[in-house]
Amino acid sequence: MKKIIAVTGCPTGIAHTFMAEEALKTAAKKLNIEIKVETNGASGVENPITPDDLKNIYGVIIAADKDVNAERFNGLPVIEVPVKEAIHHPADLINKVVSGLAIRRQGTTPSSESADQYEQESFGRQIYKHLMSGVSNMLPFVVAGGILIALSFLWGIYSADPNSPQYNVIAATLMKVGQQAFSIMVPVFTAYIAWSISGRPGMVAGFVGGLLANATGAGFLGGIIAGFAAGYFMLLIRNLLNGLPRQYEGLKSIFIMPLVGVLVIGVLMVLLGKPVAAINNGMMSWLSSLQQANPILLGIVVGAMCSFDFGGPVNKAAYVTGTLLLGQGNFFFMAGVSAACITPPLVIALATTFFPKGFSEEERAAGMVNYILGCTHITEGAIPFAAKDPLRVIPMMMIASSISAVLSYSLHIEVPAPHGGFLILPLVNKPLTWVLCILAGSVCGAVMLGCWRLWQKRSQEAMALANAIK
Repeated sequence: MKKIIAVTGCPTGIAHTFMAEEALKTAAKKLNIEIKVETNGASGVENPITPDDLKNIYGVIIAADKDVNAERFNGLPVIEVPVKEAIHHPADLINKVVSGLAIRRQGTTPSSESADQYEQESFGRQIYKHLMSGVSNMLPFVVAGGILIALSFLWGIYSADPNSPQYNVIAATLMKVGQQAFSIMVPVFTAYIAWSISGRPGMVAGFVGGLLANATGAGFLGGIIAGFAAGYFMLLIRNLLNGLPRQYEGLKSIFIMPLVGVLVIGVLMVLLGKPVAAINNGMMSWLSSLQQANPILLGIVVGAMCSFDFGGPVNKAAYVTGTLLLGQGNFFFMAGVSAACITPPLVIALATTFFPKGFSEEERAAGMVNYILGCTHITEGAIPFAAKDPLRVIPMMMIASSISAVLSYSLHIEVPAPHGGFLILPLVNKPLTWVLCILAGSVCGAVMLGCWRLWQKRSQEAMALANAIK
């Protein structure tokens, strides 16, 4: 019996990856089609695809926003889509593969307008996947380092300073370890962008480019430039050296490519470091000043970004900005970002609890899970509900998150850790106030969503009754 092979993966490897897996399995079961799904989560690859699995198959579905070694499927019918597509439309993807509509990877595509469009979309998707590969590999360093730094503050804000009366050896050790983990987030981010593009040679040049981005103050923006420059430059070098005899393969991969890559990307970042640093510092200064001058506007912007795509690239842009400012000692910005990210799943949880008649039994069960997801800063729990009615639900979530963020900024709350949700409350300067800010936004969103679902359900019942009478 023929089957379908699928691979899922998201930047953080926490929620989207496994939601896509579940959606594909559920849809395949309903369609009576056998499927095997490999997940590329935060803990690594689970249920890996083997060479035997690729025999007698309809094709492959790759639903991923990061690199998942797609080259192993070259020559097979493959559909490559964002991970959210598998969550929202799993049956459509399965039907396309079964119907033979998948294009053979690295094969000849029809010379039509649709094929050209496919290639164009594929290039944009690749750029996004390379970027998300960097983010995915960077996040564990950010979270681990940030939380260790935050824990050191339990002994006092100056407890890591040997010249301070608050000095504590344990706090100083936590601070030192956390700072080391935090300090390499840009080099790791840059290295994995380049690795996603051109493999190990790109990673070497990318890592050095990231170190120089740190050294010159170019930061995250410089890291993006260095990562893509290193990746595509090493692709070019590899193509130029393809004519070398096979006996020089070791010389090429161990000596020539790393040397040329590190030299060129290193010089590039030395030249671009200061201009990019000026842009980077200007942006950070503007955000910091906006925080003091207009916390309401900043809260609206941050709240809207965090709830626009629930863990996607727009959400990640706000989150990464918060972590960068955190590294500069700005603990206010992250308070709004965290509040905005925690709010959407709590909106779902509260709405299903206090407006149960507006939701199905399955939705109410999922709503209870969102209490846990929200309290631990996992925004993705809101995705299944938003996917059913995005044009209405997403704006409600954006309003709710904006309220939480605006209140957090207006009340000058400080959150020194980049993740953890309510687990890091002992580290927050005003823990109870921060929780109330988040609950205020969540309750507003829950009321909007709950009232809308009740009205929608009653309208459907009234329409059904009217049709029955006719």
